Amino acid sequence: MIPILLLALLSLLAQLVLPWWSIALVAFAFCFGRPMSGGRAFLYSFLGIGLVWLVYALLQHLQSGGILTSRMSEVMKLPASPIYLLVITPILGGLVAGFSGMAGYWVRQTVLPTVAVKS
Repeated sequence: MIPILLLALLSLLAQLVLPWWSIALVAFAFCFGRPMSGGRAFLYSFLGIGLVWLVYALLQHLQSGGILTSRMSEVMKLPASPIYLLVITPILGGLVAGFSGMAGYWVRQTVLPTVAVKS
């Protein structure tokens, strides 16, 4: 739970001053710096960034009274209900971050291979 919240906080801070794709940089650096498995790297990155994007999309939806999400749904040729956009947004952000986190893990495994201990 702590890595997910830490990733969410770091990505939130990065997105305040950097473009949206900074989530990939944050997830890559985080998973490169912490030893974990590839599956956990993907899952933690997906959930951390997906959580941030879901909260941000909900805030935008509530602040605009649903007008922004309805119009964006129309632009994207989705049904008029904003729920589709509120589901797709965190999934896309989570996939970008998840694959980036997994790439960070793989680069760590390549650059810093673990030493096998013989029993």
